[in-house]
Amino acid sequence: MRYNSIRPGQVWLDTEGKRIQAHGGSIITVGDTFYWYGENKERTKRGSGIWHWGVRCYASKDLYNWEDKGIIIPPNEEDESSPLHPSQYMDRPHIIYNERTGKYVCWLKIMRKGGTQESTVLTADHILGPYTTVRSDLRPLNMNAGDFDLVVSPDGKGYYYFERVHSELICADLTDDYTNVTPYYSTHFPNVQPPYVREAPAYFYRKGLHYLFTSGTTGYHPNPSQVACAKTFHGPWKVLGNPHPADPSRTSYNSQISSVFKHPFKKDLYIALADRWIPNLPELAGKGYERGQAYEKAARYFKALFGPDKEIDPASIPEEDQYVISLDIDTSISDYVWLPVRFDGMMTYLDWRDEWKIEDYE
Repeated sequence: MRYNSIRPGQVWLDTEGKRIQAHGGSIITVGDTFYWYGENKERTKRGSGIWHWGVRCYASKDLYNWEDKGIIIPPNEEDESSPLHPSQYMDRPHIIYNERTGKYVCWLKIMRKGGTQESTVLTADHILGPYTTVRSDLRPLNMNAGDFDLVVSPDGKGYYYFERVHSELICADLTDDYTNVTPYYSTHFPNVQPPYVREAPAYFYRKGLHYLFTSGTTGYHPNPSQVACAKTFHGPWKVLGNPHPADPSRTSYNSQISSVFKHPFKKDLYIALADRWIPNLPELAGKGYERGQAYEKAARYFKALFGPDKEIDPASIPEEDQYVISLDIDTSISDYVWLPVRFDGMMTYLDWRDEWKIEDYE
């Protein structure tokens, strides 16, 4: 099947007719080729004990039709303690290119079963690898590091935005080789606990302003996004509001933004890449979904689970609501929601479209 448009929320197949597996993903441009990479969830079925099967990458010339280039960072099946073992919670790979060293640098978030969240850093001479691990068990600034984004400024300086788990957002300067952080950092969006803590930072820059999309903290259950802007990488950040105001379900169109891609060959086209982790959420949630009641329930549960008083035990949540907090879901069938960013002054919006085309933009 060949595509000639982007259809948010619909099943997306590669050029071989298989589901695309590039979750929590991003796009990097090399020459005239786009490379879309992300978590390979093809084996992540309920009860499988498999969180990931490495990082998979696809190539395209048009952003519609994607050729599978294979697993560029394979899982380590032998060593259960390895951050790349399929049972370890590896999330949200981000790859940037270092012009000084000529290396592609990939950071991975690793959520260990013991509760700590760490980073693994790998480098390669080509976007498709092979990648070599240069750091593992890294706790940047001695912090638990959750969802993140990597940014390279026009002068070559690198920045690392990450969620200090269940606390605040951090912006840290990267070392010259992009494989570690320097001691210089700033803190932003402090919050007491989930669901209010901001995670999934997705950075972009436009017309003198730095932007961040973030989501709240409700596990796989989607929640209202938030957009903020600043005049420098380190802020201060001004919260502008929800870029999905037309969505009464308060679930960001049942999706979570993973990154923002500035089309290099278009004048002003920015694309928000998002995952629809639970495609059947409206059916699971029932009649209240469209009115935002499903999100409100999720928010109450996460507030009770992570509040200072730990008001409820996860086991006490009714069976019919376990999907709200569960990490054991079938992400092999998760879909993607890609939407163009609309600008109105400083504010940005993501309007729902059943179908749209790159060619509609200059």
